[in-house]
Amino acid sequence: MAQLKVTLIHSAAHRLPKQRKIVEAMGLKRVNSFVLQPDNEATRGALFQIAHLIKVEEVK
Repeated sequence: MAQLKVTLIHSAAHRLPKQRKIVEAMGLKRVNSFVLQPDNEATRGALFQIAHLIKVEEVK
């Protein structure tokens, strides 16, 4: 199964509470921090909500 490398490129400060919770739940702490997430429907749905704050790359 492929994984997604998710990098926070914009701060979550001053964003909607739902967006801040998603960033926190993903494990992203600071700008330029990254996490590996499984490539599934639930992850992609959450990433869609914060697409303007992140950069996503596929890792095999």
